[in-house]
Amino acid sequence: MTGDSSALHDLNRRVVACARCPRLVEWREHVAGEKRAAFRSQEYWGRPVPSFGDPAARVLIVGLAPAAHGANRTGRMFTGDRSGKWLFRALHRAGFASQSSWQEPDDGLRLQDAWLTASVRCAPPENRPTPVERRACQSYLEEELRIFLPRLRAIVALGGLAWDQVSRVLRDVGLPVPRPRPPFRHGGEVWISSPGLRDENGGETEAGADLKESRSLVLLGSYHPSQQNTFTGRLTEAMFDDVWSRARDLVS
Repeated sequence: MTGDSSALHDLNRRVVACARCPRLVEWREHVAGEKRAAFRSQEYWGRPVPSFGDPAARVLIVGLAPAAHGANRTGRMFTGDRSGKWLFRALHRAGFASQSSWQEPDDGLRLQDAWLTASVRCAPPENRPTPVERRACQSYLEEELRIFLPRLRAIVALGGLAWDQVSRVLRDVGLPVPRPRPPFRHGGEVWISSPGLRDENGGETEAGADLKESRSLVLLGSYHPSQQNTFTGRLTEAMFDDVWSRARDLVS
């Protein structure tokens, strides 16, 4: 196990054991006990959901929170719900996922050059974590970002809440996010230059280097692939593919 793999494993272990937010603890366990009729025979995960993917990833994908009967049931981010179906199909088309399957944690799906995480690790009532709950979970995302930062090229924020959370975390780790904070929009890009980012040969980039010539980090915005967005046509597959194509360009 590499140093990064070990650090990520330790982080996920602490995430799964987390009980910082009483409302979320109560809700995730209530859902796991009550279950949905279609999944009555299944054992629900019912705990905070760990991140997963390629420990050497150059793309960090940040969602909002686990779905009550999706990842809160299966124990894997974006697995077992319609949002995951959209996400993994698009990641597969862009070469970031080994397959488009998305139903169970043991379905053979592997992420390539991408790591999948969330702003909040527990399923919230009505998919709406409170500001206090987002802040309580923020340190986990900050720790992940620090682990990946030396080689990270792109962060894809799925939705406005993830965009805001990522922007706060970037500032917390000392990266120069523009002020005022750029508003979320689908297809939005924010270039973030830092002398701490490394070039492809492991060397430090020079402060003040042209953004597109240095190994800069880019924050990309995308509508979340929720049913609210995909069923209404607010997010189409072509629009979603454009985001992942851009992420692919940034690591090519």
